[in-house]
Amino acid sequence: MAAAESGQPPTFGQIPAPTLEQLQDLLLESPGFDDFLLELAVFSASQLAVPDPMLCAISVERDGRLITVASSSESARQMDERQYWFDDGPCLTALREDRMVLVKDLETSERWHQYWQAVTADGVVSVLAVPIDAGPQAAAALNCYARSTSAFDAVTIEAVQSYAAALSRVLRLAIRVHRLTILPEGLHGALQSRAVIDAALSLVMAQTRGSREEAAEVLHRMAQSNRQQLKQIATDILNGAQLPKQAYRDDTTAE
Repeated sequence: MAAAESGQPPTFGQIPAPTLEQLQDLLLESPGFDDFLLELAVFSASQLAVPDPMLCAISVERDGRLITVASSSESARQMDERQYWFDDGPCLTALREDRMVLVKDLETSERWHQYWQAVTADGVVSVLAVPIDAGPQAAAALNCYARSTSAFDAVTIEAVQSYAAALSRVLRLAIRVHRLTILPEGLHGALQSRAVIDAALSLVMAQTRGSREEAAEVLHRMAQSNRQQLKQIATDILNGAQLPKQAYRDDTTAE
């Protein structure tokens, strides 16, 4: 607590906690709750990709009704959606029972074997779902997916739990600020934003020869430096905007 009060973000294991300023910027720059949650999911995936790549999603329920799902990638979205088809899964359990759920190996899990059969094509084998305190009228969870059974060791688990706790304050504020009635056009806009961001991430990866997590970090740095929304930066990149020189690896030159 002392580190947070001093203005210096604590570091949990190898994962830096998001600063309050970073989270506030995401909220202030997002026109709606879906947009905010989408950017938060992408941001979380880039922050938590240490030391192994990780897919992230954030789910929110209010009055027992799932109102928003935001994913950092198409694979994460599919992992979440298959749980909603079953109306059961590690992430829904964490959200509804307010407890951490760890599945180190989906293939050998008796409880989640049916779910694993539905998602095996995505290559994800391990899941960590951690509840986020969203206030008395809502429930939320941070869902992390990995393609390695060794991704979630004790240090990483503690770090993800601490990271989820750090998200609580801004998520509760976002729920109060934004109206949480999700209209069809709002959901369509969120899905459209995610598609644009996914396409931009793929393009950045191809240009810089970097990972998805590195590409997400590039987009966030550009958004912060230009004071623009993540979707607008993604759109600009797809329309031919130049990436900053520091985005490229040492052995890659911008054309």
